[in-house]
Amino acid sequence: MSVIVVGLNHRSVSLDVLERMTIDESDLAKALYDLANRTNISEVVLLSTCMRTEIYAVMERFHGAMGDIRDFLVEISGVDPNDFNDHLYSYYEQAAVSHLFNVTAGLDSAILGEGEILGQVRSAWEKAREEGTSGPVLSSLFRHSIEVGKRARSETAISRGITSISQAAVAIAEEFLGSQNNMNALVVGAGDMGKGITLSLAANGANITLANRGAEKAAALAAAVGANTVPLSQLAEASVEADIIFTSTRADSLIFTYDDLVNLMQRRNQAPLMIVDVAVPRDVDPSASSIEGLKLLDLDSIRAFAEAGMAERRKEAEKVAHIVDEEVLRYIELTQARQVAPLIHDLREKADQIREKELERYRGRLQSLSDRDRDTVEALTKGIINKLLHNPTIELKSAAGSPKGERLADVVRVLFDL
Repeated sequence: MSVIVVGLNHRSVSLDVLERMTIDESDLAKALYDLANRTNISEVVLLSTCMRTEIYAVMERFHGAMGDIRDFLVEISGVDPNDFNDHLYSYYEQAAVSHLFNVTAGLDSAILGEGEILGQVRSAWEKAREEGTSGPVLSSLFRHSIEVGKRARSETAISRGITSISQAAVAIAEEFLGSQNNMNALVVGAGDMGKGITLSLAANGANITLANRGAEKAAALAAAVGANTVPLSQLAEASVEADIIFTSTRADSLIFTYDDLVNLMQRRNQAPLMIVDVAVPRDVDPSASSIEGLKLLDLDSIRAFAEAGMAERRKEAEKVAHIVDEEVLRYIELTQARQVAPLIHDLREKADQIREKELERYRGRLQSLSDRDRDTVEALTKGIINKLLHNPTIELKSAAGSPKGERLADVVRVLFDL
């Protein structure tokens, strides 16, 4: 069995296709169960964010697993496979490990060094463990990947500056509108993205109103930053008073339609309004950008803005890439050692069983010995076994994972009847 990752991200497909491939948090359990019960998949973790949908799987057969995952994506999205087949990327074994480590280290994000992705990877793995779809192989891989992400951020400056979509969303708004001190900001959605935006706005002195489907979540966040809350049923009224609106829900339909925003601008007497839509799927009808007085920004706009400030972090990216390479090799070595460990255990256990049986045969003759002498015999026989098995153990460990290692393992199994 081998590890594979298959996915789509902000670079491989348009936002239109990517948002249809996004899996809502409420649907994750069902999606994991669906994938884990496909013929060629035995373990699975599903990472779905505003910038990527990736399936990490332990597979039985490569082409079979690719087919299973492609069918799954068609079923959840309704997208014609011809519209995304050529844009799917897949990585196998060591390349899959390297890809995940690059993701958690922030090298594969829309904003280089993004901090939020580390928490998203951890959440994806925890959800898979909760649903029983992440077994020993993927759990080992994801546990190591989180260590890589932490190391990248602690040993380099990759995470300095604007390193998240939420930070970039607030920064781009400030560039267009000026200081946010006393600005009236409406944030729709109190998930991870909404929380990040809210915290950034609060640090800049904005007057914040939160609207969220779950009242408790919005109330807790509002209390932490001194914000107001409104139910979604009063969203239109709250929008009239706002200087800027940030939307970050994961609703399956538009929060603001074109007609909604035409009516809103009329109620505002055409007073200028900026809307920053960081939701996937989108919360705002893209055609609303044509409405007079309305400035609409989406994820593509934010990504382009963040690119302009990446020069310093690109210098750090080389250091992070070196860390990733080191950790990939370390992971492979640890994995290979774990794979050969059961065989070495069985070999030593069989040798010890033979040793104990022989001692039992001669126990009568050894009765006349003192306790000290019997301990000496015990130590002597164990020492002989350890010396005999030392070189075979070293050879098996050093060759693990290679064709030579497989040949040696087969020989040991045959010679010792394991």
